[in-house]
Amino acid sequence: MQLVVPVQKEAMRKFVHNNGLSLVFLLLFVLALVGQFFTGYAEHNKERVEEGQPAITMGSYIQSGHFIQATFENWESEFLQMALFVLLTIFLYQKGSSESKKCEGEEEVDREPSPARKGAPWPVRKGGFILAIYKHSLTIALLLVFVLSFLLHLYGSLKDKNEQLAAKGQPVETLGKYITDSRFWFESFQNWQSEFLSVFAIVILSIFLRQKGSPQSKPVDAPHDETGE
Repeated sequence: MQLVVPVQKEAMRKFVHNNGLSLVFLLLFVLALVGQFFTGYAEHNKERVEEGQPAITMGSYIQSGHFIQATFENWESEFLQMALFVLLTIFLYQKGSSESKKCEGEEEVDREPSPARKGAPWPVRKGGFILAIYKHSLTIALLLVFVLSFLLHLYGSLKDKNEQLAAKGQPVETLGKYITDSRFWFESFQNWQSEFLSVFAIVILSIFLRQKGSPQSKPVDAPHDETGE
């Protein structure tokens, strides 16, 4: 019985060590989302009170257009950025960047998968149609989450706009009309441009700058024109 606890502790320590990166970012995500919820809730009620409307409950706020729109317009831009980055780095290059494949020749990621490789995932061993999808599954998954986030952003933004119109006694807008509205596309473009800028920055800065120990950087003593990690 005394050995059980140390074994469990060692297993937990190993799990945290092997998954630390994802666990920390998941925790940061949850903390930021909670922070967004409470600050957004306070700000939204403040605006309602200033407009002579009653404050709403937390339960009502989490279903409001204000919260849904604010959440998913950011998710939308993040997943669009990641999907495009994964897709474009297949055939576009940046000499000297750690974020690019080498400009000449094929790399390990370009070769066809082998079902004989030890530990090969099930879709590789299965082959056929399953493998054809699996070879592009990362891009497909990111694009699907982008589309879902885009639709939820549209839904939340329209709901928020109609909640504001209803409070003023004005007629609500239809989905067909709102999808061409400048407000909706302003919300999208202001996030997209920041994501594209951040990718541009890491691609270019990784040519000349280094971070010892990070797989996103080239070795500190690598020449500026050396491409890849």
